[in-house]
Amino acid sequence: MNNKNNLTQANEPLLSVNTSEDEIDLRELFTVIWKGKFVIIIVTALFAVAAVIYAINQPNIYKSEALLAPAEQEGAGGLASLAGQFGGLASLAGVNLGGGSNKTQLAIEVLKSRQFTSAFIQKHNILPDLMAAESWSMQANTVVYDDELFNSENNEWIREVKAPFKPQPSMQEAYKVFNKALSANTDKETGMVTLSIQHVSPYVAQQWVKWLVEDINQTMKEREVAEAKRSTEFLQRQLKQTEIADIREVLYKLIEEQTKTIMFAKVRDEYVFKTIDAALVPEEKFKPQRALIVILGVILGGMLSVMAVLIKYFTNKK
Repeated sequence: MNNKNNLTQANEPLLSVNTSEDEIDLRELFTVIWKGKFVIIIVTALFAVAAVIYAINQPNIYKSEALLAPAEQEGAGGLASLAGQFGGLASLAGVNLGGGSNKTQLAIEVLKSRQFTSAFIQKHNILPDLMAAESWSMQANTVVYDDELFNSENNEWIREVKAPFKPQPSMQEAYKVFNKALSANTDKETGMVTLSIQHVSPYVAQQWVKWLVEDINQTMKEREVAEAKRSTEFLQRQLKQTEIADIREVLYKLIEEQTKTIMFAKVRDEYVFKTIDAALVPEEKFKPQRALIVILGVILGGMLSVMAVLIKYFTNKK
């Protein structure tokens, strides 16, 4: 017992010394910060001013979006029943007997593809609005272009770039920019698709969403019709080459389904996506969040200035 008491008494002074040293270090830390308060205030103020200038110079970005539902495919029941019985033969003929969910996901991937994006940009001639738009004039409802990139009066690209790039942006460059502006998300629970575009002009954003919905429906329709026609031609050739009654019956049914696909595609505009909530011209900006930019600038300036003061003090102390 005496030994334990002695050990306890011996440790108590050490604990008190460590505690006092911690208090001294903490007090010293606050003293250093207080002495450098003017430096901290000046640096923080400079960061705040820079953040305000940066936030003010950022153009407003508007976001227009549409809510889409996968279009139900008429004749899906017949296709499903045929898939169970003649799936192997159908696959040999290139006949697609799959479900609508796969078609919806395929349409989204096509929408995001380089080929579709390039065709979309060229078809609607949106390259200047995509690559050279600087801001939007609310009074005139016109896009203001960066005069160092594009001369709107002469409709001429004047940007200075190094090889292999050219004054007029390539489709590869345009695809990267467009891919950042485009968003297509699928709700896992409902299957609904939200398609959105961000742009400096709310009217341009709304127009692009509208065009995208129309073009992806048309593109998927043309792909389905072309595939169905090729499958029908193959099936008809096979029909001429066989005399077996059972196989001929199967081929007739497959041809019938492909004929239905072509017929439904021709009479339906919203082939893959049905518009539930059409894109509107947004009245409020989506970004930037200028207040948040300024707050983050002030915090960053304060942290860096405090660190600079402390580093200078301890460096000189050593």
